[in-house]
Amino acid sequence: MGRPRYKVGDMIVLKSGLTRTAKADERCRIASILPNDHGHVQYRVQFAAENFERRITEADIDSGQSLSRPLPETTAKTDGAEPWLKFSGIRTGR
Repeated sequence: MGRPRYKVGDMIVLKSGLTRTAKADERCRIASILPNDHGHVQYRVQFAAENFERRITEADIDSGQSLSRPLPETTAKTDGAEPWLKFSGIRTGR
């Protein structure tokens, strides 16, 4: 349960009974991925008809109806790019 299964921008379906909205409004968009809370992945989601975001855990998502895109394993140095911070270029005063 340590890694997020969904990415920002994914449309997901929540399990029934979690919201008091209509049945058609169970679909929402992931706005951000929050830090883990005791091993549970958390997301901030927003419904199209609402102007605020909700915090949910991955256990609240109906994985059978929600599509997940595969996450890249690592994003650092995938195309031979150099890191933005070069430790050899840092000078410290004495």
